Amino acid sequence: MVFKKITLIGTSPESFDAAADDAIDRAEATIDDVKWVEVEELGVEIASVDGREYQAEVKVAFELSDAQ
Repeated sequence: MVFKKITLIGTSPESFDAAADDAIDRAEATIDDVKWVEVEELGVEIASVDGREYQAEVKVAFELSDAQ
C-alpha cells in the first residue's frame, strides 16, 4: 500500500472543533480511501472578517489506488 498526504484548512465561525470537522467532512466527501487525519495547527483570523474565524490545518492521508 502507498499513501499520500495533503494539507487542508477548515474554517468555522464557531470553534476549532468545527473547523477541523469542516476539513474532515470535505476530505471524506471528495477523496476516496481516506485513512486518517492529523490536526497540525490551530489559528484564529481576526483581521479581515467580522467576528472570529477559527481555522484548523489538517493533514489528510489516503491510500493511492493501484495503477492499472
